[in-house]
Amino acid sequence: MDIVIKLSQFLLSLSLLIILHELGHFIPAKLFKTRVEKFYLFFDVKYSLLKKKIGETEYGIGWLPLGGYVKISGMIDESMDKDQMALPPQPWEFRSKPAWQRLIIMLGGVTVNFILAFIIYIGMAFAYGDTYVANADLKDGVYIENPAMIKAGFRTGDKIVSIDGKKVENFDNDMNINVIMAKNVVIDREGKQQTINIPSDFVDQLSKYEKGLLIGIRMPFVVGKITEDSENTSLKAKDLITSLNGQKVQYFDEAKVILEANKGKTIPAVVLRDLKETPITVKVSNAGKLGIGVGTLGMESLEKLGYYKVSTKEYGFLESIPVGIEKGKDQLVGYGKQLKMIFNPETKAYKQVGGFAAIYNIFPSSWSWETFWSITALLSIMLGVMNLLPIPALDGGHVMFLLYEIISGKKPSDKFLENAQMVGFVLLIALLLFANGNDIYKAIMK
Repeated sequence: MDIVIKLSQFLLSLSLLIILHELGHFIPAKLFKTRVEKFYLFFDVKYSLLKKKIGETEYGIGWLPLGGYVKISGMIDESMDKDQMALPPQPWEFRSKPAWQRLIIMLGGVTVNFILAFIIYIGMAFAYGDTYVANADLKDGVYIENPAMIKAGFRTGDKIVSIDGKKVENFDNDMNINVIMAKNVVIDREGKQQTINIPSDFVDQLSKYEKGLLIGIRMPFVVGKITEDSENTSLKAKDLITSLNGQKVQYFDEAKVILEANKGKTIPAVVLRDLKETPITVKVSNAGKLGIGVGTLGMESLEKLGYYKVSTKEYGFLESIPVGIEKGKDQLVGYGKQLKMIFNPETKAYKQVGGFAAIYNIFPSSWSWETFWSITALLSIMLGVMNLLPIPALDGGHVMFLLYEIISGKKPSDKFLENAQMVGFVLLIALLLFANGNDIYKAIMK
C-alpha cells in the first residue's frame, strides 16, 4: 500500500508539471497562429496509450514516462523531422514567425513552471500558514546524531545562532537544507559562541551515512512497540520515561547515555503513564538497549507536556501573497546554490545527482496534501531551472540561439540547429543515464 501511495503522488505530480509546462509552449504558439501538431504527456515512441485528434492537434499519452512534448510545425526539436524542414517555410510554421514570438513560445514552459511554484506557495501560506518553534525556545539546544555533522563539529545541545551570517529566528523544515548549503554556522555551546566552517565536500560526507534529519528537535523517550523477546514487560506503549537509575531523563539522547553506562543491569525507572508517574524496574541488555521501539509524540502533545511552544501563523489571502512569493524566491535561490555545488568538483555533490527513483523517494508513504504540494512546487522550480540551462534540446538551448539571432540579426542555419539539437540530445541522454545510474548504484550499495 505504501508503494501505491508513493507512486500515485509521484505520477500525479509529474503529470501535472509536464502538462502545465507543455501548455506554456502550446498557448503562445496558438496565440501567434503557429500550428501545433502534437501535445503529449510522456513519449509515444512507436505507439501511444491514448490519442485523439482535435482540429490540427493530436492529443495523447505515451507509454514512456520520461517527460512530455508539444510538436510545433517548422521547429527543429527532438522529433528531428528533417523532411518537413526540407520543404519551403509556411506561414503557420515556427520558423516563419518573428524571433520575438519564437522566444516567447520557447520561454512559455519555464514561465509556467515558475508561476505555478509561486501560486502553490501562496496557496499553502493561505491554507496552512506557518508552523514553527521559535529558536529562542530551544533552551536545551538541538539533537545531533549524524556522524558527518558530528565530524564537522556539531554536538547535541548546541543552539544554532546564525547560518552564513543570517540570524536563525525559527526552527522549521528549512533548517537542515540551509545548513547543508551553508559555508559557516555560528552555534552557542554552553554559553559560548563558536563558528563551524562547513567542509566543501560536506554533501559527499553526508551521503556515506543513512539519510535523515541532520538537526532535530530534542525529543522525550517515548515507548513505541515492545518486541516479543523484550524482558521489559512492565513497560507499555506510549509510556514516557522520565527517570533511569535515579537520574532525571528529559530527552531521549540523555537516556541513551544512561543505558550505555548500565549495560546488563536491572535498574529502577520512572515512567509517565496516563499523566501519572509510575515507578518500575527495567532490564538493560548487554548492548545498552531496552528491547523496545522508540515512539513519537506530536507537536501538540509536546506542547502540553511543556517541552516546546509551537507557534502557527495564519495569513489572510492578501497577506499570503508576499509570504508565498518570498518562499518561492528562497527556494529558487536555494536550488541555484545546489546547482552551483553540483557543478563544482570540489564539493563532490555530483555524486548525489539522482534520477526518477530519487524523485520518487522524496514523496512520503502516507498521503499528505500539504507535503504533496510542497514537493510539487519545489519540483516545478527544479524543472524550470533545468530547462533554462543553455543546452541544445532544452528550452534554454533554443532561447540561447534566439537571443543570438535577436542581438546579431543573423539566424543560425537549419543544419547548424539540427547538429546542435543532436549534440544536446546526446548530452541529455548522458545526464539521464548518469542520474539514474547513481540511483541504481546507491540501491546496490545499501
